[in-house]
Amino acid sequence: MALPLNINQLLNGSVVEWERLDFKQGWNPEDVMHSMCAFANDIHNWGGGYIIIGVAEQNGQPILPPKGIDPAAIDNIQKQMVQLGELVQPAVNYIVEPVVYEGQHILIIWIPGGDVRPYKAPAGLGKDSLKQGRRYYVRKGSVTCIADAEDERRVISLTNRVPFDDRICHEASLNDFSKLLIEDFLHTIGSSLTEEEIINMPMEQLAWDLQIVGGTSEYLRPKNAGLLFFCKDPERFIPGAHIEIVRFGDNPSDVFEEKILHGPIHKQLEEALNYLKSQVITEKVQKVQGEAKALRAFNYPYEALEEVVSNAVYHKSWDDRNPIEINIYPDRITVYNIEGPVPPISNADLQKEHVICRNYRNRRVGDFLKELDLTEGRNTGFPKIYREMHKNGNPDPIFETDDRNLHFMATLPINPLFVSQYVTRNVTRNVTRNVTKNVTKNVADRHKRIRALVADNPYITIAQLARLCDVTFMTINRDLEKLSDYIVHVGSKKGGHWEIVSK
Repeated sequence: MALPLNINQLLNGSVVEWERLDFKQGWNPEDVMHSMCAFANDIHNWGGGYIIIGVAEQNGQPILPPKGIDPAAIDNIQKQMVQLGELVQPAVNYIVEPVVYEGQHILIIWIPGGDVRPYKAPAGLGKDSLKQGRRYYVRKGSVTCIADAEDERRVISLTNRVPFDDRICHEASLNDFSKLLIEDFLHTIGSSLTEEEIINMPMEQLAWDLQIVGGTSEYLRPKNAGLLFFCKDPERFIPGAHIEIVRFGDNPSDVFEEKILHGPIHKQLEEALNYLKSQVITEKVQKVQGEAKALRAFNYPYEALEEVVSNAVYHKSWDDRNPIEINIYPDRITVYNIEGPVPPISNADLQKEHVICRNYRNRRVGDFLKELDLTEGRNTGFPKIYREMHKNGNPDPIFETDDRNLHFMATLPINPLFVSQYVTRNVTRNVTRNVTKNVTKNVADRHKRIRALVADNPYITIAQLARLCDVTFMTINRDLEKLSDYIVHVGSKKGGHWEIVSK
């Protein structure tokens, strides 16, 4: 069974944090069992981890080239793996792949974060160890160890708590996956699977290897992370799974352009970054009197924008119906997200240039983004954003959340060289050129459509109206305010309905 990732990148730690890699020079079933238990407990919601047999380590990092293992022993090891998986309680899910790397046979064991935490394992394989009961095992840095009192409390608190992106979506089926999207993903990351293997592999097997399905053989259903990446229209199952880009003029109420991105979230992310790079970022050259070299700068450094938007996709609460919002003003860009950072990170922590976060909201989304080189997930985001803003001459970025961590907003101020009436007028003029000439007609047509949709379905939600009219939440709310003489909402926000007052 081939692992759906690039083996070379895995062994060099470029797509998976070192803490999630456990290198073992030889086969030690007891150690392997404990690491399986620790990765399944996934105390930081990293997404599990990988045990690599046949590779020595030093300070948690591999010593390459590998020592390798005897190929004749691989079959017996895989048989023992079945027993080890059952000794851990509840039984651990894992995938094993024998690999020839740099001429040596090694064995890679992938243990995804468990669905039914917490997990326990016996201290050893002998009968006496089994009689003594089982213990919780966790990862601390690059070491597997018995959980202390605090770790044990945290592990128990994770009981039956599966991150949203790793949960099964019972409303979807395997037919909702696009094999073309999966093939494109595996080709992009340089998977060890050959093109012929991918094409010929049944969808059930391919989805299982990617760990984007769950359930039993007779009731196999997609996981939310799989739908976010490999469904052509994930919003059918995960409302709000889109990115909204809005450009404003000098007056905050003046909206010059709206762009709503749909489809797989990594494609949305790439499209948003391409838009910012080609339509928003501009360069300015200013000659300095008495200096031979001109002063050159961009209004925003692309690397900082890339980090902010990518992290918004990584850390969004995907079970919330609100989209990611990118708002472009004449003097700043804001990226707004629901929810805020995972506790114990607070607003005070966000004021520091280096924020250490040990818990992640989306373990599978993060894995896929890292494999696509769209994010790192090594607590390097904030320092990189500060560094790129300083290097380009921009003021410091601003990161903020509320007292209950219900939202997160990142603000990137524009480079001071671009703050002038002349530049503002030019920005406004350039944006206006991209606006549809028949704005008034489009708004009138949309108002007619809203009234028709409400008349047809009085219980339609604002989210559904925005989606059917292909506009942002902000725009649909503004439309409804203008239509308040014709349409009114009766009852609570969740349980109410619309009534047409006048036609």
